Amino acid sequence: MVVGAGITGLAAAHRITSSHPGVRVTVLEAGPVIGGKLAQAEVAGQPVDTGAESLLNRRPEAVDLVRAVGLGDDVCYPGTTSASIWSRGGLRPMPPTVLGVPSDLLALTRSGVLSRTGVARALLDRGLPGSPVDPDEDMAVGRFVRRRLGVEVSARLLEPLLGGVYAGHADRLSLQAAAPQVAELAQVGGSLLKAAAAKAAVRRGAAATPVFAGVVGGIGRLPGAVAAASAADIRTATTVRELRRRGDDSAGWQLVVGRADAPELINAEAVLLATPAAPTARLLERIAPAAALELHGVESASVAVVTLAVPLSGFGDSPIGSGFLVPPVERRAVKAVTWSSRKWGWVADRMPADTVLLRTSFGRHGEAEVLQRNDTELVQLAADELGDAVGLHGRLVDAQVTRWGGGLPQYAVGHRDKVARVRRAVAAVDGLDVAGATYEGLGIAACVADGQAAADRLVGALRPRETLGA
Repeated sequence: MVVGAGITGLAAAHRITSSHPGVRVTVLEAGPVIGGKLAQAEVAGQPVDTGAESLLNRRPEAVDLVRAVGLGDDVCYPGTTSASIWSRGGLRPMPPTVLGVPSDLLALTRSGVLSRTGVARALLDRGLPGSPVDPDEDMAVGRFVRRRLGVEVSARLLEPLLGGVYAGHADRLSLQAAAPQVAELAQVGGSLLKAAAAKAAVRRGAAATPVFAGVVGGIGRLPGAVAAASAADIRTATTVRELRRRGDDSAGWQLVVGRADAPELINAEAVLLATPAAPTARLLERIAPAAALELHGVESASVAVVTLAVPLSGFGDSPIGSGFLVPPVERRAVKAVTWSSRKWGWVADRMPADTVLLRTSFGRHGEAEVLQRNDTELVQLAADELGDAVGLHGRLVDAQVTRWGGGLPQYAVGHRDKVARVRRAVAAVDGLDVAGATYEGLGIAACVADGQAAADRLVGALRPRETLGA
């Protein structure tokens, strides 16, 4: 039994049925549709992604899954990866970085993202040669970068990048769990800037491999393709209210679904909880209380994506690159903008020639005020801030607001150890596992990998001829 039909749960179901055809899999999803944060809506007459819209191509799991479920011919790559930062009063080219640590000092200076004082402060970093950071030591990544490279690098490079990934704050997010790239640089010892430059040189050697990939028609096509290829029995609008041991078999499970006054009982030999931290904790309270306690402590951020279709003539400055990020220090509500029509060729091909499709995102952890506005107000806010950034004016062709309540788990300081404790507590319970964005990474590739690994563990522990389904 797989609980949760986001990409983690679907990838797990596909892994089981493709590698063990004799195992039957049932997937239970509380929502009305499958896919989780891989979702689509119609804007200007075309289906577009309103959740995740790209895959990390340099990690194989997600792209391999796309190909395995028959979408290989539709794999595509961004038309541009250059981006900007709204910093110090205007849009400025984003200099190359390793998650906020500058890797090209000349580009950093020319960009104007930092003041001269900010650049000079970053150059003071020498580290402690021969004394790399303990790989087991954790702290807030913002604190670490600010201490080494100064306030401006943290506020104007690190913060917007972390805001885009986690909708979180650098002073609350873990160096080891949320910014392992920076932790790796720190472990080298010496100057972070030199370590980042060396890392960038290695990346340039692999430049033939695009960093990101997409799917023609949108990443939102992937859940349906995975579900169809898995041949699993998938039930939507089915909330699991309780998980308990089956009375006649201490190795089996019983899931309670449906209304409290008319519960349905479903039996399974093994269960994978591919659900967010809060519902997972609720289901584990009696089964694995130590894991439940840890998961109750994982906070999450809510975000909203406002997708706009805009006449090209409505821009004072033509959109450049793939989009831009906005540091919190700029005191703007919008945190990121993607020029979808420029980033993805398939989007441009399907939109009228005089129409630009773009995505704006709002919401950071602990800052819910902006998300309390209604849809009309959020659309107007997006238009107003785009007016300040690129001179947007005039009418909109279409707009769509998509809200992701509690959609992004926060990898706080100590997160890696917390996950290890959860894993140990769950591993002590036969026939049970957990997977998803809460644990090893928020990206699609990380979620696919986690779901597949959990599937392998569960099937490997099953007795012959048992099932993961009803």
